[in-house]
Amino acid sequence: MSKERPPHLIFGAPQIGEEDIAEVEACLRSGWLGTGPRVAQFERDFADYKGIGEQQVAAVNSCTAALHVSMIAADLEPGDEVITTPLTFCATVNAIIHAGLKPVLADVNPTTMNIDPAAIEDAITSRTRAILPVHFAGRPCDMEAIMAIARRYNLVVIEDCAHAIETEYHGRKAGTFGSFGCFSFYATKNVVTGEGGMIIGQDTAHIDRARILALHGMSKDAWHRFGDKGYRHYQVVEAGFKYNMMDIQAALGIHQLSRVEANWERRRDLWNRYTEAFAELPIELPAPEEPDTRHAYHLYTLQIDGVRCGMSRDDFISTLNARGIGTGVHYLSIPEHLFYQQRFGWKPEQWPHAMRIGRKTVSLPLSPKLNEDEIQRILDQTRRILDPPSPTYPA
Repeated sequence: MSKERPPHLIFGAPQIGEEDIAEVEACLRSGWLGTGPRVAQFERDFADYKGIGEQQVAAVNSCTAALHVSMIAADLEPGDEVITTPLTFCATVNAIIHAGLKPVLADVNPTTMNIDPAAIEDAITSRTRAILPVHFAGRPCDMEAIMAIARRYNLVVIEDCAHAIETEYHGRKAGTFGSFGCFSFYATKNVVTGEGGMIIGQDTAHIDRARILALHGMSKDAWHRFGDKGYRHYQVVEAGFKYNMMDIQAALGIHQLSRVEANWERRRDLWNRYTEAFAELPIELPAPEEPDTRHAYHLYTLQIDGVRCGMSRDDFISTLNARGIGTGVHYLSIPEHLFYQQRFGWKPEQWPHAMRIGRKTVSLPLSPKLNEDEIQRILDQTRRILDPPSPTYPA
């Protein structure tokens, strides 16, 4: 009789606890599903985690929304140039486009995979108004160098912290360097609300505007209009968007955030196990943490070279998937995609480091949900695929 195949490991499956489920159920039973008291609590808790005031945060329905309204709230003008990385999810560049701005790419450091400050400076023109660094995989960008460039050229900095909730650089938390920091609580992220995001900012007036922009441009959200203090009239003060977070989402995030440090420790331990187990394989592993930084351990990325490994990255992904283990690709470089080639005339070869990484990279599961048997499966199958035993021949 054949052995029963173990269940497929979904890449990035979140850890959902009983307290998360109970809070969501309580929210459903409360009758208040939209933006309300649980969103307010989640904002307060996130502000406390980041060590900032509660008036410096605004919850939204995605990191994409956070990026979009941050660029508008920063008073960037149509046609202004925003420098960002080619090694990111398309949402980073799309948000720039939707804000009426022009994305300009600067290549990454091939070791850290983060945007290279020297490449940023080379990309600056008379139309440059902002820098949008992405803390890739949870590793902090070189914020000292980036902020020095921003001061020298009087540029706004908006941090894409989708991977970087726990990230720190020289004792300071990611998202607190620039005018805005934008976070993601998507289903695969380190804190999960299903879909969701958060904006944090230095200037409370900018955050107030971002919050208004995120809800139709209305002066009061629903909690303040229909809450227990009675109905209150509102004014539409801008043509805003429908970007608000719901209490159902925040209900899931409240207890997720309370476990953020425990889950960070679990992912760190798994990261170190991967690094030790794969040290002798013919692949490139993630670089160690830089001194005086804290990695969020959001992604564990291998780089598969077809010549060294005897198989392509895509063949490795297919083989691992056939053995019941899901993976991710973070990311094909932005200029690889047809839309950006047609819109901007970009070619991948213009940013060779991002191109090379994007064609080799694969991310292994790193969820705190993984149990010991599942972790061992990932370790064993990865080694068997990439370092198969040498064939034996009869004498």
